[in-house]
Amino acid sequence: MSFRLEPRADASFALKLMVSCGAGLAALLLVAIPVLFAGAAPFEAYGLIIQGAFGSMFALSETLTRATPLILTGLAAAVAFRAKLWNIGAEGQLYIGALAAVLIGGGLLQLPAALLIPTVMIAGFIAGGLMMVVPAILKQRFGADEVVVTLLLNFVVILLVQMLIEGPLKDPLAMGWPQSVPLLAEARLPKLLPRLRMHWGLVIGVASALLLWVMVRKTVLGFEIQAVGENKAAARFAGIPVNATMLKVALFSGGLAGLAGVSEVAGVKGYLSADLSPGFGYSGIVVAMLAGLSPIGTVFAAIFVAAVFVGADSMSRATGISNYLADLVVALSLLCVLVGGFFLRFRIRYEAAARPAGGA
Repeated sequence: MSFRLEPRADASFALKLMVSCGAGLAALLLVAIPVLFAGAAPFEAYGLIIQGAFGSMFALSETLTRATPLILTGLAAAVAFRAKLWNIGAEGQLYIGALAAVLIGGGLLQLPAALLIPTVMIAGFIAGGLMMVVPAILKQRFGADEVVVTLLLNFVVILLVQMLIEGPLKDPLAMGWPQSVPLLAEARLPKLLPRLRMHWGLVIGVASALLLWVMVRKTVLGFEIQAVGENKAAARFAGIPVNATMLKVALFSGGLAGLAGVSEVAGVKGYLSADLSPGFGYSGIVVAMLAGLSPIGTVFAAIFVAAVFVGADSMSRATGISNYLADLVVALSLLCVLVGGFFLRFRIRYEAAARPAGGA
């Protein structure tokens, strides 16, 4: 008996879904080992995570609030990676989108909410998009590696934000705490339910996923993105404007990450601070990979990741196990997805060993 690897022409949706779900289950099985070493029962710990993430309306609200920026940064990574444009700068794009929201919505414009909220969102989208367009242009003109450029820009933007909230944008009423002036009430995103933090940013994230799915599946631009991602040389030979397509992808990717910053500032905090994001931009890459770069799958992957982090906090308080267990679950889920991706690209063919001719 022998086997060989055979490339798949295309993986079905059912197979992709099975691989994603299997990756999550495999990660939970692997995480059970350190949980046992910590002196706790894995099923009890996982039950507490589920209860902490979905066990009440408050818990569900916190999970969906945590998932909102992850949906948008996950979409940012997904659309870029489809075109083989490696955007590792969603964290910086998130902060620059939040900064634009504060500059516009902190008192620069006096408009009713029906006009100011869309204006703030557009400003955040454009700011984030332009920040990704710059690395794309540098790649096209000078061959710069967009991974390095976008990664380093994260630190540049965060340092810029820290300088501004300690200087010109510092709130004089914050008692010395480094934070920006607050957004006007007309610039804040309304809450979906009273007395809960869940806000309209969640609706914006889900709507963005649906629009991106339509764009990818039903439009000429979606076909061009897929063609460029598969083979740039072939796409260029077929008459597809590769450079223009990459710039459009960069604008959409950075813009979605910028919207994540707007949703956190306008929906949750109300002001800009250096700890606005605990790594939403980097976690968005994990979300996109767990979803297989699917826009709709990104929503569910973001909820899964958010549930792990929110539930782990509750589990930690009940069992004494460190909430860093959440990082382990997410990291192992990504690792399992990458392994599963191998089986999406190849199938294993078993072949019976040939019998020797004329054997006794």
